[in-house]
Amino acid sequence: MSSLDRINRRLFFVFGLIVAVATTGFADERPNILFIFSDDHAINAISAYEGPLTEVAPTPNIDRLAKEGAVFLNSFCGNSICGPSRATILTGKHSHKNGFMRNTGKGFDQSQWTVAKAMQAGGYNTAVIGKWHLKTTPLGFDHWEVFPGQGSYYNPVFIQPDGSTKRFEGYATDLTTQKAVNWLEQRDSSKPFFLMCQHKAPHRTFAPALRHLGSFDDVVIPEPETLFDDYKYRSQTLAGNEMEIDRHFDWAYDAKVRKDERGDVKLPAPDRYGTPEYNRMTDKQKQVWDAHFGPKNQEFLDRFATGEMTHQELVRWKYRRYMRNYLSTVKAVDESVGTLLKYLDDHGLAENTLVIYSSDQGFYLGEHGWYDKRWMFEESFRMPFVARWPGVIQPESRPSQLIQNIDYAPTFLEVAGLNVPDEIQGQSLVSLMEGKEVDWRDSLYYAYYELGEHAVPQHFGVRTMQHKLIHFPVSNEWNLFDLEADPLEMRSVHDDASYASLLDSMKQEFFRLRAHYDAPPFPKQ
Repeated sequence: MSSLDRINRRLFFVFGLIVAVATTGFADERPNILFIFSDDHAINAISAYEGPLTEVAPTPNIDRLAKEGAVFLNSFCGNSICGPSRATILTGKHSHKNGFMRNTGKGFDQSQWTVAKAMQAGGYNTAVIGKWHLKTTPLGFDHWEVFPGQGSYYNPVFIQPDGSTKRFEGYATDLTTQKAVNWLEQRDSSKPFFLMCQHKAPHRTFAPALRHLGSFDDVVIPEPETLFDDYKYRSQTLAGNEMEIDRHFDWAYDAKVRKDERGDVKLPAPDRYGTPEYNRMTDKQKQVWDAHFGPKNQEFLDRFATGEMTHQELVRWKYRRYMRNYLSTVKAVDESVGTLLKYLDDHGLAENTLVIYSSDQGFYLGEHGWYDKRWMFEESFRMPFVARWPGVIQPESRPSQLIQNIDYAPTFLEVAGLNVPDEIQGQSLVSLMEGKEVDWRDSLYYAYYELGEHAVPQHFGVRTMQHKLIHFPVSNEWNLFDLEADPLEMRSVHDDASYASLLDSMKQEFFRLRAHYDAPPFPKQ
């Protein structure tokens, strides 16, 4: 969008506000913003993205949002881990610039500019409810109620605005949604609202609402081609990972087979974390859980005890158990979207509200044998971005430009008619929402800074529409992928002579982006 267009848009908002005040005495007619944010929701588990699970695991309410708005086909994070993604969304800056580079360490620096503080100062009624995960008290919000740390699925604790904690009986996704609706009911209706409704789900431990247990038991879930990836032809660091369904999926914590159910059956490692979610349940909740998992676990244990299960059969059993719980956990998130859309409809708010559904990063659903995120491979690098804004976004549109979570904050600001600070590293998505032909970026920068969690080393990269370059400082390796010829990213072509010129140009772009974003030096090994 040109500078003149931005000025005209702001003048329009100001004029509308003046007219509203003059005629009604109170209403600010700027658009509301409802930002619905989940955790670890892979685009392959959203049917609007038309992935491999579309037929077996539809998400009808997110799909409604897509049908009435836009699915951004090339949406990415800058650092595939929970807290850093949230910090990036609040600041419009990459992790190294906002200071929250990893989940470990000190909390988010609240002294810096955030979009929440700007929206609040700019006349918006602001709230954040649900997962915060930034180790600090939210600032810039008129109301907040957030989980401590990761939060819990069953009977969770919410930190209250006065700093106290309160435990609520029920399921985290449902409670977060209801609290968001309650705030919408009680907000100052003379102001537009900026609501961040942020779910824990479907983050590990993939614990569904009790009403959704068994939702996918009779569904044949397709197996990813790379479930048994051997990690050849790519960085040597891949084979050392600790996030495989095969070797690292925890029996009680992840697979839901508790020690007290196993009798004399000895399952292979790992078995480290126990059952913290089950332990939080009431006796009545446990009865529902046990009625579902008990017989299925006994059937599995009896079969395993025969010694007739092959290694691959065992991996496939764990994959199916993982996916059934993960997809069942997603169902409540999709229902939350439906509840919030219905609230907007019922209260005459839909036409003047930008609704966005996103997640802090993607997630591996068995691809490369994995169940986590972190790596710059597509499944975790991609993050969903579905948006509806009546009168602005063309229904059923599918923008293909490369967008990133640094772009969210400037988008919120432009929608609100507020200035975008120079320190923001992203670009507003409003022009893309409007379907305009604009000069847009050709590449994205990625940087992962965690210190060995899940044995994933720090790595950095650049992605264009067709190619991806990843640098692994710990092993001094470069991997280059041709995403058109090799969409599953199974073979790096960095040492293929026919790609030598491309490798050089991708390295140049990588270092150009590092300079552009003022990235710090690579870690010393």
